[in-house]
Amino acid sequence: MDIDFAAAREALVTSLRSEIADERVLQVMRRVPREEFVPEELRRIAYDDRPLPIGHGQTISQPLMVAMMTEALHLSGHEKVLEIGTGSGYQTAVLAELAKRVVTVERVPELGEAAAERFRRLGYDNITVHVAGPVLGWPDEAPYDAILVTAGAPRVPRPLIEQLGPGGLLVIPVGRRTMQELLSVTREGDGPRVRRHGQCRFVPLIGEGAWPESNGQEY
Repeated sequence: MDIDFAAAREALVTSLRSEIADERVLQVMRRVPREEFVPEELRRIAYDDRPLPIGHGQTISQPLMVAMMTEALHLSGHEKVLEIGTGSGYQTAVLAELAKRVVTVERVPELGEAAAERFRRLGYDNITVHVAGPVLGWPDEAPYDAILVTAGAPRVPRPLIEQLGPGGLLVIPVGRRTMQELLSVTREGDGPRVRRHGQCRFVPLIGEGAWPESNGQEY
C-alpha cells in the first residue's frame, strides 16, 4: 500500500504546534522527508512521534525532540553550526535548512558515510561530515555560532564551550546515562549562562568531558 508521506508530515506538524512556537522550525519539519532517514522497513512509521532504530545501537530522535532542540538554538540563517552525533542525518538536515553551514561529527563511520551519501542525494550542499577524532567536537573549524549535541553527557563538556564563539549557544542533554535534562548554554564573558528545557533521554555521549568509551554504548 502506498503511503502519503506529505499528509503524514502535515499531521506531524499539526501535532507539534502545541509544543513548538517557532514557525520557521515547523516549516522545516514540514519540508524535510523523515522517511528518507529511516530504514526501508520502518518507512511506514517514519512520522510516528517517537525515536526509531537506525542500526549500530543508535536511533533517529523523536520528531518533537528534534524540533525542540532546533528551536532552542534560535537560528537566524547566518550561523555556522556544529552537530555532535550525525546518526541518520535527520537532525542535521533540519539544521541545514535553518543555518548557513553545518559541521557534523559521527563516531560510527558507517553511519557517517551513509548520512553523507543521503545529503548528496537530497541536495544538501552546506553540510560537512567528519568521523569523530580524539577531541570532543571538531575544534579545527571552531569557533561556532551554535553547537547541538544529540547524545547525553554527565556534565556540560568544557571542550565544547571552548569551541563556541562569544555569545554562542550550546544545546545539550545533561544528566544520568539513562535520563537527562535538555540545557541551552550561552557562552558569556562572565561564564556560561544556562537555561533548562525539561527531561529527555539520549544515548550516552562518549569522549573528553563526557562518558568514557569503556563505560558503555557510544553515540
